[in-house]
Amino acid sequence: MTSSELWTRATADRYDAEETEAFSAAVLGPTLAFLAELAGDGRALEFAIGTGRVGVPLRERGVPVVGIELSEHMAAVLRRKIDADTLPVVIGDMATTVVPGEFTLVYLVYNTITNLLTQDEQVECFCNAARHLAPGGRFVIELGVPPLRFLPPGQVAVPFDVSDRHLGFDTFDLVEQLLVSHHFTRDDDGRYRRGNSRHRYAWPAELDLMARIAGLELERRVADWDGAPFAQDSAKHISVWRKPA
Repeated sequence: MTSSELWTRATADRYDAEETEAFSAAVLGPTLAFLAELAGDGRALEFAIGTGRVGVPLRERGVPVVGIELSEHMAAVLRRKIDADTLPVVIGDMATTVVPGEFTLVYLVYNTITNLLTQDEQVECFCNAARHLAPGGRFVIELGVPPLRFLPPGQVAVPFDVSDRHLGFDTFDLVEQLLVSHHFTRDDDGRYRRGNSRHRYAWPAELDLMARIAGLELERRVADWDGAPFAQDSAKHISVWRKPA
């Protein structure tokens, strides 16, 4: 059984409305261009496809997409947008679930590998990606760099969003390499709704070792979907590992 926390129906139903920036053309345009180029004429497999934020428009671009999703509620929201013949989705966890066929691209975006709360499961996620890739295929991950340098001495919390409708901050367990994301969201009636989720953060170098265990080789690492160089002050990275031909 995966350690990932399961998205509820209520969370799934409001997910798209609360992630409007992630659905914007400014964010999705470069993301889709990056992934479509890597997919080429082959098929793409999205781990943790969710409500189809990336998978649906990537399919509309002509890339055959298959999804794996742990939450039936998230998959149900996706299914309102596109039928199962056009974009098949298998319910299961991204570390062990196997779907038929080979893919030129497997991708995992929006920090979602951190939903796996143990190092062993994250390693298995890489192995599962390699299992699905055709020789020469790529595995892509989008992941934030842990912001530990922003922790003042003696503190465990780092804010990541302070706005009129939302306050978000992460608290860190530096021993277990876990964080909890806390959200206070103001609804239309003026009341605040509180939520939180647990994650296992990982450094780029740790992911590279996971890839080596899975038989994948680092091909490229950039700071964003536009391809800006990855540097020591980059807040996130897009990493591409290749399965040897």
